Amino acid sequence: MPETDQNGNSDGVLSFDLTTRPWIPVLRRDGTQGELSLREVFEQAHDLRRIVGDLPTQEFALVRLLLAVAHEALDGPQDTDAWSDLWADENCFAPVGAYLDQHRGRFDLLSADAPFFQTAGLRTAKDEVFSLNRIVADVPNGEPFFTARMPTVERLTFAEAARWVVHAHAYDTSGIKTGVEGDERAKGGKVYPLGVGWAGNLGGVFIESHTLRETLLLNLVAADTPNLEIDEADAPVWRREPSGPGGAERAPTGVRDLYTWQTRRLRLHFDEMGVHGVVLGYGDPLTARDRQHREPMTAWRRSKPQEKKLRKTPVYLPREHDPERSAWRGLGALVATEAVKAQGSEPADYLRPKILEWVARLVTEGELERGFLVRARIIGARYGTQQSVIDEIVDDHVSMAVVLLHQQDRRYAEQAVAAVGDADLAVNALGDLATNLARAAGTETEGPRSSARDVAYGLLEAPYRTWLAHLADTDDPYAQRTAWQQQVYGIVGRLGDRLMSAAGDAAWQGRIVQLKHGTEWLNSALAGKWFRAALYKGLGRPDSSHMPPDADASPAPETIVKAPA
Repeated sequence: MPETDQNGNSDGVLSFDLTTRPWIPVLRRDGTQGELSLREVFEQAHDLRRIVGDLPTQEFALVRLLLAVAHEALDGPQDTDAWSDLWADENCFAPVGAYLDQHRGRFDLLSADAPFFQTAGLRTAKDEVFSLNRIVADVPNGEPFFTARMPTVERLTFAEAARWVVHAHAYDTSGIKTGVEGDERAKGGKVYPLGVGWAGNLGGVFIESHTLRETLLLNLVAADTPNLEIDEADAPVWRREPSGPGGAERAPTGVRDLYTWQTRRLRLHFDEMGVHGVVLGYGDPLTARDRQHREPMTAWRRSKPQEKKLRKTPVYLPREHDPERSAWRGLGALVATEAVKAQGSEPADYLRPKILEWVARLVTEGELERGFLVRARIIGARYGTQQSVIDEIVDDHVSMAVVLLHQQDRRYAEQAVAAVGDADLAVNALGDLATNLARAAGTETEGPRSSARDVAYGLLEAPYRTWLAHLADTDDPYAQRTAWQQQVYGIVGRLGDRLMSAAGDAAWQGRIVQLKHGTEWLNSALAGKWFRAALYKGLGRPDSSHMPPDADASPAPETIVKAPA
């Protein structure tokens, strides 16, 4: 798209000022979409629902960029009192305009001296210019048929290019890259793999609320947040010296530094019509190990292999998202505290994201009402083939009242996590039923088991999300848990009835099967009895009308279901 009539400065030199030119896609509260400049995003944040990226990972990267600007312009917040003042002030982002004016020179995408998130004069020895496929993540290398930009990205508007530049630093793939002039790591014109972009290491988590204003404020962690280290010298990339070619690992100074971390060296090639090529090399690599005191937007997990290798305890790595596991089933990782997870003197196996610790502090100190609803949004990339391609992108959320994050009143969080366990237990029972029906019929078991579990989780997801969103409406979370168990019993019980009906004559007649302690004549009637007994054992007797007279008979040992850890 030609942009020639808009992108020249007073000297006729091409310029694209990100502080004043629209480039950030947004969804407004009235449902319309548009593109806004950095300045406009903050001016209209109260009327915007959220950022809308070309990919969810782009949205995550842009939110982190906005947070870095907000931390800078608002000089903090230093503590919850300062945060409370911002929360109460409808014009809290008013200082952003002056701040952007002050640093405007570093936000010009096309600047000859210090282009935004790029390195001026970056070049290879042969002055090669590469396809934009290298930074546009929806054109996977080697698989151009899975894209709307088939076969290559010929051109990008300056607005599009700016978004993909931000995304490249956050999520670019690893692999061998062309060595640029001045990069001492280049050998034979190549730089060997140094890892993916910084955010690509993370199981990204942030809090969403009703408006972008609230979203940004809720993720604006205070400088005095316990166990989060933010140096006084913490600064985003535009307050540092422009990057030269190459780079080296260094210690991050805090969230502003990490939110704008330069894992790549980039230079866009453009003309008055837009961007038509790129030079891309490695920048500042950063190992993800033990960054839990610096990076707040991911959960962490202990790594026993790393502890053994490094001979130290504990060692933590970011807890990546599992594309096969919906966010509601991983609720425990979001709401459980370190104290709950820790066993005795052992370090905790998991650490929840500091961004949720921060919101927990806000509700515990009374800055947020207990029934205030937020969405824990999770976004992450899963890389394949030596991290040289992005295989899958995870984008999910869990809506809940902030009381679930309360640091002292753990009743709601405990019942919410236990309710996920109820669902797991019931789904396992259904999987056992499918397995036993297949065994009774003399057919393959793994396919029916997997299918039954997938259907059950799918049918439980919406009811659980609705139940969780209203959990704080009551003063008795235990009664709500019982109501949830009744729902689970009903939904999974009906699925079991359908499996029984569809099992066929072969399963009805049954056959002798080998069990752990002998043989048994297994048919659909016995499989059904074990299934009902397992539901009863795990969920109590929430609906006695569904209980067969002998359902409380002990099931065979190998049919006893256990909720997964």
